[in-house]
Amino acid sequence: MRSPLTNGSPALTASIRARRSPSRTAAEAVLVEQYPSLVRLAHLILPPDLGRHGRVLAAHAVVQHSLTAGGGTGRPRFPGRRAGAGPGSGGHALRLPAPRSGETPERSAHDWLRARVVRHSLRSPLRVSWGAALPKALGLRVFPRAGGTDELALDRALAAATPAARAALALMALEGLAREPVLSLLREARVADPDRAVADAERLRAAAASDVAELLLRPEFDPSTVHLRPTDLLRRRRRIRVAALSGVLALLTATVGGALVPEAGSPRPAAAVAPEEAAPVRVPAERWADTSRVDFTAWPARGDRSSDRPLLRRAITAWTRGAPPGTGSRAGRPSLLFAGAVDGAVVVLLHTGRTLVRYTEPGTGQGRPSLVETRADDSDVTTAAAVVLTRTGRLTRYLLAPWIAEAGVRDLRAPGSSARSLSVTADGVTGPVAGPGPVAGPGSASGSCGGVPALRLRSSTRIVEDHAFLVVDLGGLVPAHLTWTPLPAPGAPARRPREATGPFGLAAWARSACSLTALRDSGVRSVNRWEFAAQPLPERAGRALWVCSRADTWEGPGRADVTLEAAGRPVPVTTVRNTAACGRFGQDVLAGTVWSAPSGARHLLAAGSRRVVGVTAAGAVNAAARGPVLDARAGDAGRVRLTGRLANGSSLPGWTARTVQGGG
Repeated sequence: MRSPLTNGSPALTASIRARRSPSRTAAEAVLVEQYPSLVRLAHLILPPDLGRHGRVLAAHAVVQHSLTAGGGTGRPRFPGRRAGAGPGSGGHALRLPAPRSGETPERSAHDWLRARVVRHSLRSPLRVSWGAALPKALGLRVFPRAGGTDELALDRALAAATPAARAALALMALEGLAREPVLSLLREARVADPDRAVADAERLRAAAASDVAELLLRPEFDPSTVHLRPTDLLRRRRRIRVAALSGVLALLTATVGGALVPEAGSPRPAAAVAPEEAAPVRVPAERWADTSRVDFTAWPARGDRSSDRPLLRRAITAWTRGAPPGTGSRAGRPSLLFAGAVDGAVVVLLHTGRTLVRYTEPGTGQGRPSLVETRADDSDVTTAAAVVLTRTGRLTRYLLAPWIAEAGVRDLRAPGSSARSLSVTADGVTGPVAGPGPVAGPGSASGSCGGVPALRLRSSTRIVEDHAFLVVDLGGLVPAHLTWTPLPAPGAPARRPREATGPFGLAAWARSACSLTALRDSGVRSVNRWEFAAQPLPERAGRALWVCSRADTWEGPGRADVTLEAAGRPVPVTTVRNTAACGRFGQDVLAGTVWSAPSGARHLLAAGSRRVVGVTAAGAVNAAARGPVLDARAGDAGRVRLTGRLANGSSLPGWTARTVQGGG
């Protein structure tokens, strides 16, 4: 949305370069009128590591002090002379050049204020607004309203971008400026590489799921409409008591301190300080609610043994000695996520920044400790929502993230049933959850398997509103996140993966639930069921649905399983390993298989995703069709080569009913 006072013309560039200052009257009027938009602009540019509370206060400080020299220090700087100052000018007369290209004083003042907000927001936050200039909110935490998954995804992308890229995106999306005025503003703000910042902003805008301008205008990015929460009241009371006790002890120490000083030459007592490796990093309990990185880095230390220093020393020593051959010793201190007794064992969870580590000691004293380590970098609010603590037989206990407000269990094979409430302790440990039932048939994708339990979790409204999602245990430390992408509407743009918690998503995953058994113990991070095409079946046998289920792993390589769902029965078509297909970087798909009609006649069925405008078969079957689907009679068995034609004229090789290695 373009601000009513925005001007993307060359006159703006000239006015910025000339550093034209408006009158105090015009500047103050615009500051009051445009205050919310200016604060939103500053909030988007400021670094996310200030925390949500500090970032909101800093954004208001930047704008409130935008009329003063240096962004918060010194006297207001306006051109003119003291004599003859008009009302409201604060003793400073106005001498501005005549407006150019229809430029009004209000528009010039807005451009001037905007340039100052951008410049001071890009400076070090320690120089922007800390100290006396920072608005005070004693005893309260302030933060914007939580948004949906699209807002959360954009917020994570902005957090990973440079401040200059965030500024460029905000100026283009919120202020409606063209490339050249944005470059001029960034140069005025002394950005080292304005062209790169604008290019990064354009990439962010292209990668967003929805219109960035619309997303940035939502409450998630509005620091003027905030929630208020108290700080930790109990901790505050304890700090007061500790401070009082510390004062008493300091007085006593000063009184008798002379008697405690050892004589010269007397031996000093040995330091009783634990080694560095026995002191893991501990994250503050409320970090998850005050950061843009809602992942494992925001987990606090929990568990009844989290203060057991010998236990932590043994866990960190086991992790240090477990370094892969040739890599040397471990570096850095891991974060402690959990240490406690669970199901007769003692479990310690550590996060190293790149991996999760689970150290387990048998509670009976018999048996050897075990150590499991797995990749867990680039996690998010869903993939860092739960960790497997123990597996005892078919029962599994999880440790839930501190931002999980509700937890339940549901059977993916029974979409019509309700989720069963799951008990959770104050430390986030769940009750036991039964594992999947046995596979009843040789084909796991045929639907012949037992129950497939999944956790239905809901995030706290302190970070995101109305966000429920499913995760399923596939044998690793971290359960996999399940999503689905329904068929695109005719003429509509491609749809993004969505949470599979609604009735349609649950019904879709009920048909694919048994295929998850083939993914166990393969390090799967997330699985998306993509319904990429629909096709009428021959002999009026109904409609077939073409599905590609993509499994992404923590290590990076992905796997795509294509299935034809005909007459209520899923038929495996092909499996593609080590591929980008059926994901964000592989959005064009073409697959085919031979299907037997009710009369026994064999047909080659093929279908492509929405950008496929033609399909050709060659080999054992020679046929062609306009559009994304093909139906041809198939005779004797033989190799068939499928080729699709995309809307841009390029060709797309297809997959047939066989297993393809290395991306096909």
